[in-house]
Amino acid sequence: MVSTDDVELARQSAAAFKETFIKIRAEVGRMIVGQADVVDGVLTALMAGGHVLLEGVPGLGKTMLVSSISRAIDLPFSRIQFTPDMMPADIVGTTVLTETEGGGHELTFQQGPIVSNLVLADEINRATPKTQSALLEVMQERQVTVGRRTIKMPEPFCVMATQNPVDQEGTYPLPEAQLDRFLFKLVVGYPSEADYHAIIDRTTSGHDVVLNAVTNAETLQQMRAVVRQVPVTEAAKAYAIRLVMGTQPGSDYAPDGINRSVALGASPRGVQSLMLAAKVQALLDDRFSVSTNDVAAVVMPVLRHRLVLNFHAQANNLSADDLLGEVLAQVKRPYATD
Repeated sequence: MVSTDDVELARQSAAAFKETFIKIRAEVGRMIVGQADVVDGVLTALMAGGHVLLEGVPGLGKTMLVSSISRAIDLPFSRIQFTPDMMPADIVGTTVLTETEGGGHELTFQQGPIVSNLVLADEINRATPKTQSALLEVMQERQVTVGRRTIKMPEPFCVMATQNPVDQEGTYPLPEAQLDRFLFKLVVGYPSEADYHAIIDRTTSGHDVVLNAVTNAETLQQMRAVVRQVPVTEAAKAYAIRLVMGTQPGSDYAPDGINRSVALGASPRGVQSLMLAAKVQALLDDRFSVSTNDVAAVVMPVLRHRLVLNFHAQANNLSADDLLGEVLAQVKRPYATD
């Protein structure tokens, strides 16, 4: 049986989590105009301990968003600008020959920009698949191996990647194995008319916005621990499983649209990501338990990049969001009596 003290401690932890989250959001909002859903999505992924993929055309503030978060949380930040001629060693590091004080030479290892708390992988789909694959180990294992050397990433660690829409020239679509390692894929759209006015006033007036650190890495680690401690109801767990199975063609929960238009559905990482993101959602709603509503709220950003669409979907101009909407509409929510 849960004691009264445990309940009160959980309530205090949830309140502190939400308070800090709101502070970070407000500080980032001093720099970023609009894009409230995108800002919340990036922060949710950061609190859940996952990576995030931001997709949108150039000039929408994706890079500025990531750098603003690093300043608001006082995290060391590095940026990798991906280009077609970049090699894996440019990311993870390499051994170089250096001259010693005595005039001799020795081999020393120079670590790459991937070794940081917050890594901005800018225009990740500009790099070739060979270079993109250099991120696979570090995103999953939180470490990078160069020769016989293994380097652990500092904690907290998060990769925030940006990419242009895949139909532009000079881009290389990310492989499914790498996409699956992103907790969220967020689509960054154009600002509203009112946002354009605010952008002009904020960026062309000659007054620079200086962001202040409202929290730090230690607090972020504590917030991640709180997320992991949020309990999940059996109904929410079963609903998340059914939703993921609903994206898999031929499963008991797959609607007709999925069977016709999807070549490959979400993997078990999809249900793990749903649970983590739903826990953050519950905390932001002043609850210390995950409900089916929390799971439904994060389906789109968690699963949209985990579906591989077939020719039928392309011929009928169907997107992953369209098909996920069908899954949400047809997969029934279980209850405790199921």
